[in-house]
Amino acid sequence: LKRTQQLAASRKDIIACLGKAAEYKDNVTGMHVKRMSLYAKVLGLAAGMSEAEASALQETAPMHDIGKIGLPDHILRKPAKLNDEEIQQMRKHPQIGVDILGGQTCLLLNMARSIAISHHEKWDGSGYPHGLKGEEIPLHGRIAAVADVFDALTTQRPYKEAWSVEKAIELLKEESGRHFDPHLVKLFIKILPEVLSIKEKYQESSISPQINIENTVI
Repeated sequence: LKRTQQLAASRKDIIACLGKAAEYKDNVTGMHVKRMSLYAKVLGLAAGMSEAEASALQETAPMHDIGKIGLPDHILRKPAKLNDEEIQQMRKHPQIGVDILGGQTCLLLNMARSIAISHHEKWDGSGYPHGLKGEEIPLHGRIAAVADVFDALTTQRPYKEAWSVEKAIELLKEESGRHFDPHLVKLFIKILPEVLSIKEKYQESSISPQINIENTVI
């Protein structure tokens, strides 16, 4: 039993290290990753996940962009809108993420891989890399997409002011059935008090250089 617990702890440590590596490469703040992963957990619980599955989602959600480790810095940190060639490069990061995470049988790494490959798919089928539609998109990826976009919009960055919560929620509503799973959007709005409690608890202590938010959602 002790050996099993040690192995489980080691796997969690590996996940945390990979998530930290992604943060450094993508130049995001630890608070963004903390908030986003907690939003994902409470949304997962609202969607009917067990506590164990929702906790696993919290641990793996920060690796949604692990594939950006394989992208050139001049694309990741470009302050202006990406051109067509750069967009195509950016859109390789989900598959790079899968390549990094490999074909492991570990539950956490499997979940992380699922999130990495699917978090840019869209409910209407217009996303990438596989153009999945509706419930073809893994639930973990659909949840991570809502959590990540909401936090990105409502956080101040050197190049933009934070959107109000109301404006961000309006965008989620507008994109319900297009970008986002409409059921998850409804659940997210329902649990908004929990979300705002997390947002308040894990505020940014300082503003650090960031990539252009327009480029993060391409």
